[in-house]
Amino acid sequence: MKPNTQQLQDLVTQVRRDVLRMVHAVNSGHPGGSLGCAEYFVALYQVIMNRKEGFDMDGKDEDIFFLSNGHISPVFYSVLARSGYFPVSELATFRKIDSRLQGHPTTHSHLPGIRMASGSLGQGLSVGIGAAQAKKLNNDANLVYVLMGDGELQEGQNWEALMYAAANKIDNIIATVDLNGKQIDGTTDEVLNMGSLQAKFEAFGWDVLSIEKGNDLEAVINGLQEAKQRTGNQKPVMILLHTEMGNGVDFMMNTHAWHGKAPNNEQLENALYQNLMTLGDY
Repeated sequence: MKPNTQQLQDLVTQVRRDVLRMVHAVNSGHPGGSLGCAEYFVALYQVIMNRKEGFDMDGKDEDIFFLSNGHISPVFYSVLARSGYFPVSELATFRKIDSRLQGHPTTHSHLPGIRMASGSLGQGLSVGIGAAQAKKLNNDANLVYVLMGDGELQEGQNWEALMYAAANKIDNIIATVDLNGKQIDGTTDEVLNMGSLQAKFEAFGWDVLSIEKGNDLEAVINGLQEAKQRTGNQKPVMILLHTEMGNGVDFMMNTHAWHGKAPNNEQLENALYQNLMTLGDY
């Protein structure tokens, strides 16, 4: 049975707490983008994706997901754990020696839910397109989802992949760009202005839609459902997900400073007070 809206919102809040506590515990990690994508991951794993019980790398006869901007692993790990892929208690090992929960996801640790190593940026779309093409060859009608950062689009491999997908009519993929306008060294406009991403993606032959309220759970669910309806029409589908880096924690918003910085004890207490426990901390 699908969770109701309140249960989903409670999960979003708890995921934010997980993210904050994980990066604080080891004084390292990437809280900003993780907080901004909490609604997306909860919507995807709890409502949108067709998932089977358990996990296998082939992902046959189910939807599969690839995280390209691997530095936002805290939110990914939290949602995977709270969706049943591995024990929630294992979140306490984040970024520790010999943990399966490395700072950037890796397949060699065999953590359920992880389908690619994504420390190096700009590669996830290529991997997702390959998986989508494999599903077509296997007569598997399920979908492939990919999440990318907007700063990551400054990597050239993305644009080769974008061309390839459209030219080959790979219409069983839904890629999403986390459009928060910020990256490690400043705003994306300051570092390398990319202009209109919608115009660029459309020129590359993709069907593009925007979710203007990327931190509104209902809007994200509706946008993802619309994207699903657009698949199978000879064009790959791209979502522009407008989010706020650091969303849910007032002092982490409207700045790129928390891209890759952990809160201290006082800051953690403040941030957790803004996101009160709902489902229980690990």
